[in-house]
Amino acid sequence: MPSTSDDPKKLNAIEKALEILLKFQDNKPRWGIRELSSELKFSPATVQRILQVLKSYEFIRQDPKTRQYYIGNIFYRFLENLNTANNLTGIGKSYMEEVAGATLETVHLNIIEGSMRICIDTIESHKVLRAGMPIGNQSPLYAGASAKCLLAFSSDRFKSEYFKTTKIKPLTDNTIIDPAQLNDELEKICDQGYALSLGERTPGLGSLSAPVFNYKGEILASLSLAIPEIRFSSTDHLSICIRTLTEAARSFSQAMGNTP
Repeated sequence: MPSTSDDPKKLNAIEKALEILLKFQDNKPRWGIRELSSELKFSPATVQRILQVLKSYEFIRQDPKTRQYYIGNIFYRFLENLNTANNLTGIGKSYMEEVAGATLETVHLNIIEGSMRICIDTIESHKVLRAGMPIGNQSPLYAGASAKCLLAFSSDRFKSEYFKTTKIKPLTDNTIIDPAQLNDELEKICDQGYALSLGERTPGLGSLSAPVFNYKGEILASLSLAIPEIRFSSTDHLSICIRTLTEAARSFSQAMGNTP
């Protein structure tokens, strides 16, 4: 994208219109003509002319009282198409396949549904000894790497409400049921950037999970591996799985609009 600070005179009319549109962000949703002119180093006449054209096509609206401009309703027409093009399972499939090919383990994609983790897509390992994770499988957010990853990277408000309304019950002998210990575990997950668990939900099953973020840095999903304990206990194999999964989750996040 051209930089207006270098030489704005080199920008054509379309580029100037785009530069103006890009100024309407969350941190500054409304602009006056002189403000935009000063910010972009365009003449007031140029800014006014472009805004009037954008307004005629409903890309921009104007407050009749303040005379300031803001984003128009036409962008709602693009939302359905954007959501379809950027759907998690559609975009995530290539990253899941990449992880599955490199690790030979079962890969699954999970989201928060209410107060539960739910699997929305999976690629099962072809190994004879493998861990399964069927689509639609649910579990509480406090047990297992894929669930704890979602919970760890959720907002403080969500976590506060979750712990107020959720009674933690052990699913296995390895389930963390002490609130203080679980909170320490969630902080550790945030610090290291991924979650690990062994036998917290199912005896003999190890799990590894990394977060997928949207353009606002909010948690969208957890990209996860389900690994039999015998291979989960192999330091070399687990190291490869961690590196492969975290790199794929990072690329997946970028594809969803997240900026590192």
